[in-house]
Order: sequence, then C-alpha cells, then structure tokens
Amino acid sequence: MPRHLTSLDELTPGELHEILHTAVELKQNYKEGNRPALYPGRVLSQLFEKPSLRTRNSFEAAMVNLGGSGIFLTMAEAGLDGRESLADVATVLSSYSDVVTMRTFSQQLIEDFTQYSSCPVINALSDERHPCQALTDMLTIQETAGTLEGTHLVFVGDGNNVAKSLAVASGLAGMKFTLAAPDGFQLSDEFLDDVSKRYPESDIQQTPYATEAVVTADFIYTDVWASMGQEEESEQRSKAFADYQVNSELMEQASSSARFMHDLPAKRGLEVTDEVIDGPQSIIYQQAENRMHLARGLFAWLLSQE
Repeated sequence: MPRHLTSLDELTPGELHEILHTAVELKQNYKEGNRPALYPGRVLSQLFEKPSLRTRNSFEAAMVNLGGSGIFLTMAEAGLDGRESLADVATVLSSYSDVVTMRTFSQQLIEDFTQYSSCPVINALSDERHPCQALTDMLTIQETAGTLEGTHLVFVGDGNNVAKSLAVASGLAGMKFTLAAPDGFQLSDEFLDDVSKRYPESDIQQTPYATEAVVTADFIYTDVWASMGQEEESEQRSKAFADYQVNSELMEQASSSARFMHDLPAKRGLEVTDEVIDGPQSIIYQQAENRMHLARGLFAWLLSQE
C-alpha cells in the first residue's frame, strides 16, 4: 500500500525530520546548480477544487526539477462534479500517476480518495488541514533559527487549517506553539486533547491576548482572517480580529530577533501591515520559495517508500 499524507497525524517525529533532511539536501544542491533528474518519467497529477499560486506551481516545479512532469485537473475535468464516482476517478487517475495532490474544501474527500488510490496522495490543502504548508514552515524555521526544538511559534489570528497543522507540527518537532485568537476562533478542546495524547511532551497553548503571547516569540505568524469559502463572513471576522492585526506595535512587544511569517496570499492592511510584511523581520518570501523545496523533499521521501 502506498504512503499518503492527508494530515501530519500520519507522521512520526522521525519521519518529519527525514522529510526535512531530504528537503535541505535537495535545496542545497539546487542552490549550487546541481539538479539531477532523480525521478525521470514520474507523473504528478494535481486535482484542485480551489485556485492557487504557490501550491500548484511549487508542486509542479518540484516534480519537473526531479525529472518528472505534471498534469493539472479541476474537479469538473476529473469528473468529480458528479459525472463519475470517486472510486472510479481515484482508481483511474492513480493508475496514470506516481503522485496525486489534492486541494479541496473537504478533508473527507481526500481521505476517501486514498482508499482507492494506487499511488501516494498528498493533501495540498483542505478546510481542516494544510500539512505541506506546516512542513514548509518547519523547514523555514529550522533554516532561520538553526533548530526546531524549543523554538516558540506564535500564531496570531484564526484557529484555522494552517494553525491546526502548525500546532501538530510543533508537537512533532518539540516546539512551543501559542495561538492568540479571540473567543470563538480558538482551537477546540477536542483538537487540543487529541494533540496532547499523540504528543504528551507538546507545549501548545492559546490565549486571547496577542500582546502577551508574542513577548517570548521567536516567530510570529498570521494568516487571512477569512479563508476561501468564508467570504460571507468577512465583515464579521474583520470586526472580531480587529485587535489581532500584526503591526509594528505588536512586533515591538517581541524580541528584535523575532521573525514574521505568513503563508500568503495576504490581505495587506487587515491581518498585517505593509511595514511588517515588507520589513526586515519578514521571511515570507523564504517561506514561499521553500514550498518548492519541501515538495521536492516530500516527493523523494514518498517515492522512496515504494
């Protein structure tokens, strides 16, 4: 049976570090101009329900750089608009592919797809989880801080799919994770209980007080207040998160060595100001570039499991 990555819950701490180690080696080689075609002829099929810049292009570039090629499909093109059954689509598409990535609203759709797929399936984003973004962020934090263990990551904003995946990644990596969010937008007790059971040594906290949370932060992270599919809630969410903007005043509460992170796209002037996102503490473009390097490491790790 192929290995899949539908959420980070499927990885052990050792496997997380294996993926990161592979990504680091491949990135170093890439920067030195050494781009061997490690997986010639391999085919990546991408099945997207949501549009994307970084996710789609980073995955396709990663497979091309490894010697393979990429195919992109919308849900309608794949037949998952009701034209065909999920079982038929997954069985047929995986028979043409070496890896399938899926960017969907439904986490369950991805998990159901894996039941019929003969090749690895990667969650490229769902409403519930964003594992590849969190792995990319671990790669970026490791590059910047030199280590993951003991590093303090503070997420300011909604306890969304990115926050959930970062919390799990922090548990895997031995990092401290704090979510600063208003009531009603924090991580659920059920989610926190599950993470604490899986990673008994994890240090995951949440608070409504962003200014207090960032004081000991090594990395301060935010995301859009209203994700795709939540557009009708934009006005309500803007009011709820008005005091959670990452601006110069908030950054001044943290150490001058703290770095700012955002998974992009950003709503400048809402969750973050221009002076922060474009400022000297921002590492957002390093994050964005690392989407490709992490994807290469993840492809190599998954294909090596065969």
